[in-house]
Formats: sequence, C-alpha cells, structure tokens
Amino acid sequence: MDMSAAEVKRAASAPPQSPPAPAEPNGSEILVRCLQAEGVKYVWGYPGGAVLYIYDALYKQDSIQHVLVRHEQAAVHAADGYARATGEVGVALVTSGPGVTNAVTGIATAYMDSIPMVIVTGQVPTPAIGLDAFQECDTVGITRPIVKHNFLVKDVRDLALTMKKAFHIARTGRPGPVVVDVPKDVSLKTAPFAYPERVEMRSYNPVRKGHGGQIRKALQLLLHAKRPYIYTGGGVVLGNAARELRELADMLGFPCTNTLMGLGATPASDPKFLGMLGMHGTYEANMTMQHCDVLLAVGARFDDRVIGNPKHFASVERKIVHIDIDPSSISKRVKVDIPIVGDVKDVLQELIQQLKEGSSRPDATALAAWWTQINDWRRRECLSYKRSNEVIKPQQVVETLWELTRGMDTYITSDVGQHQMWAAQFYRFEEPRRWINSGGLGTMGVGLPYAMGIKLAKPQSEVFCITGEGSIQMCIQELSTCAQYKTPVKIVSLNNRYLGMVRQWQQLDYGGRYSHSYMDALPDFVKLAEAYGHVGLLVERPGDVEPALREAIKLKDRTVFLDVRTDPTENVWPMVQAGKGISEMLLGSEDL
Repeated sequence: MDMSAAEVKRAASAPPQSPPAPAEPNGSEILVRCLQAEGVKYVWGYPGGAVLYIYDALYKQDSIQHVLVRHEQAAVHAADGYARATGEVGVALVTSGPGVTNAVTGIATAYMDSIPMVIVTGQVPTPAIGLDAFQECDTVGITRPIVKHNFLVKDVRDLALTMKKAFHIARTGRPGPVVVDVPKDVSLKTAPFAYPERVEMRSYNPVRKGHGGQIRKALQLLLHAKRPYIYTGGGVVLGNAARELRELADMLGFPCTNTLMGLGATPASDPKFLGMLGMHGTYEANMTMQHCDVLLAVGARFDDRVIGNPKHFASVERKIVHIDIDPSSISKRVKVDIPIVGDVKDVLQELIQQLKEGSSRPDATALAAWWTQINDWRRRECLSYKRSNEVIKPQQVVETLWELTRGMDTYITSDVGQHQMWAAQFYRFEEPRRWINSGGLGTMGVGLPYAMGIKLAKPQSEVFCITGEGSIQMCIQELSTCAQYKTPVKIVSLNNRYLGMVRQWQQLDYGGRYSHSYMDALPDFVKLAEAYGHVGLLVERPGDVEPALREAIKLKDRTVFLDVRTDPTENVWPMVQAGKGISEMLLGSEDL
C-alpha cells in the first residue's frame, strides 16, 4: 500500500537509525584474536569437549594453521621443537582432563630446557570446577611445578590481558612454558576485545643489563688468567648470543666448550672448541674444565651431567665468573666468585666493549703453555672407535650423515639415549639452534614431533631425526601427522635391539644383568613406515649406510624411515660414572 503524504513527511523527519552495534566476540574468538596479535602461525593440538568453541573459532579464520597431532604429548613436543628452532613462542592447544595430563610430559620437557611456550588447556565450566566433573583435573595444581607460570581464567573479560601476560612471561627473562587454563563457559561468554600493546607486571621484572662493576671485575680476572676456559650452555643459544660469544673468544684466544644444550654456539670447526663436556664429553673438554684457573660460565647451570661430583669439582681451586639471566641458577650447585645477572647477549656485548676500550690483553706466554697442555690431552683422541666391515657402528652412521649434509641448512633432532650422545659427539654443529634435543628432562619420544615442528617452520631445510628403536615407538603414531601435513622429515633409527643406554649402565654398574632392556617383538619398521604412506629403508651392512642416506636426502618430498641395524654391543665413550668426578673418565672398555 502506498504511504500517505503525512506518513512520508514523518518518515523524512525521523532521526537516522544507527547501524546495529557489532556483536561482541566470545572468549574463543578473543583467544584466536590474541594469537593473531602475537603473530602465531601454527598451533599444535587435539580437540575435545572443553575446547570445541575454541576449535570452532579456529575453523572460522585462516591466518593460523592448526596441526592435528595423534597424541597431546606430541602437540607440546612439536610446538617445543618449533620454538627451539625459531626462537619464537610455540603454542599448543589441548582439552581438559586427559588432554592436560597427556601434555604434562611435553610441558615438563620444555620447562627443564627453558623453552618459550604457551599451552592453552580446556577446563570444565567454572560452576563445575571442584565437583569431579567429566574430564576435570586440577590443571593449575598439576602443572604448577613444571611451568614458569600458569593462569586459570574465570572471567572472559580477563582473557586478552591474561594471554598478553602469558606470551610476555614465556619469552622474557629466562624463557619457559606458560599454561592458560580456559573453562568452557569462559570460551563461550562474550566481552569487548582490546589487546594491550604492552604489559607491566609489578611482580615480574627480569633484569637485562648486567652490573657494570661486576663486568669490569670479570674482565680483569679473565685478563690475568693463566689457564682460562669459556664454558657455555643453552642460555647462549636461547639468548641468541652466539655471535657475541664467538667474538669474545676470538679476541681472547681462550679455549671453549659447550654443554649438550649449547652445541652450535661455538662452531665445531673452530680450533678453540674442545667439544662437548660432561658425562659423555671429550677428554680434553673435561680435563680443561677440571684444571682451569679462571672459568667463564655463560648461560649454563653446572648441572650433575656436566661437572659430575661437586666435591671433586671443588677440589681444584679456581675462580668462576657466572653470567645468567636467572639469579636462582647462580651459586645453586657451585659457588661462584663473580656473579653477573643479566641477559647473556647484553652482558657479552658490554664485556666486548670494555675489552675493546682497554689496552690489556691476556698473558700470551701463559696462554701458549696452557694450549700446549690442552693439545696434549687432545692427542688421546677419545672419540676414536673401532670401525668394522661386518657390523654397522652407530658412530659411522652419524659421521656419514654429517659428511653428506655439511654445507646444507640441516636440523638434527634426537630422542634420548646412546643415539643422542653419538649425535652430539659426531655431528659437528656449526650454528646454534640446529641441534634439537631434550637435555634437562631426558624425554624419550621427542625426536619425531620435534622434527615435524621444525619442518613446518623451515620447509626448505633438511630435518633429520636420529633416534633408536625404543624411543621412536613412544610417539611413532605421529608418522600419521607427517603424512597429513606433508612434513617430509628423515628418520634415522639406530636399531641395536636394546634400550641402549640402559643396557650400557647395566653392563657397567649392574654386573651385566640386562633386566628388561632387550627389545623383543619389534615391528617391521619398513612396512610400518609404508603403512603410513612413507618410504622405509632397511640398512644392514656398513657399505649400505651412505647409499641409503643419499637416497633419503634425494627424496625431498617424502618422509623416509631408515631402519639401521647397528652393533648391539657398542657403548658410548668417554663416560663419567655416577658419583665420579669430571676428570675420572672411562675412555673405553679397556678402562673397566
């Protein structure tokens, strides 16, 4: 019906109608927007009832790729590997209850190695917390000892600020994993979204700059040293301070060693590098550690696998300078003389600047005599092994892999055990963040998920997982994830039919009583790899090692599983037995 003239007039004079206010986002959408604001590219996870609203929000966007793993432990490991290789914060998403408990091993692994991560966990609705609801667990309580911090978000209006805090805490100071527990009702309720540009926390303000006076004292001590040594750990890698470390070492001409977690900070080809130190470190690295008179420790924590018996280590008088971002790590196991709390990169830059501004240099005569002694220790050739034409030696496999990939941008992951130590000893790392393994917690099963995370981050790089037939079975279902997301990693399984490191300890310390360390009923790994759609290669003769590795490298777009049958009797040497001092090494079976 046509409007009357009066109705037209009234309509024309009516005030204009405002467009409807945009609907406020729900908690799940807020969470995704927070991840986008942080530049997150990948989230590894596994859905469940408590996080379905979050998964719905992920479905509606395309800037973040979610990677569906086959077990929550692998989600955290893959995010962890991504963080180790890139230096960015890794992100994982799991549901409540068993989703959280399955993720605990991955969280603890990241915590022990100070890896920046944010793990978002689902929780039952807030009214049901504490009532033993279906798939409920006390996430905050369970994870408290193994995180840098954790949050339970009870109000959707707090979610954005909490996520900002979580990323800030994870990546600053001494990095570490942060858990954000999100109840299901919080993920559904709506609130205005505003992501803060920066966050200030009165109770959390990590120191970056080292004390100038302490740095001057340290420099004077180093310049007057007769037998100096530079000992660095994972803190140099995590702090992106390898360039500064190398510059300082070149200026001083001092010998250097890296821990298991610090490999690559000093180039393996540098004549000043003495190899890894510690329980399975080189003879020259350990002897230099024990007999130096001034020790510069950077981003390392003097843990039990590095110095052995603390009383034995303290039996030789030496002065120690310790640089670390975490004040609680200084003088925790070994009393130090000059503590410097600060970001290792900043402190090393200041140390270099002071050295350049001064005219003093180390005592060349004393340093030459010290190098003569070190080179005498080097002549022991502690990493030599008996080669064979009959049986594959695991050291040969790692050495061959290094020869074939040197010059390539290669990342090596490992699981935990003998194969891990052989990889650390015989693959010569030239750059940091190329050696990805579990050091502090010593977690089996990390190698394959680590490799998946790295391959997504570095698709043009070569990514090899060096593992054993025991470790690989911990997360072997992730071969399915490799197929779905087309992450063509190369798996080199040093298959000796034993839990090798357990067997070695049982041989040396338990009278050869091999209690449950022999692997019966192993699968056909070649057929298993093929069942997942990958390439499987069986390697049984020493002469076949190099051709098989070449074939794996040539198959750029395929995941390849090499089942390499190695000598079951081979042990890792050198070795410092439990309770012994760092210089009380067994160099081979002849020392037993």
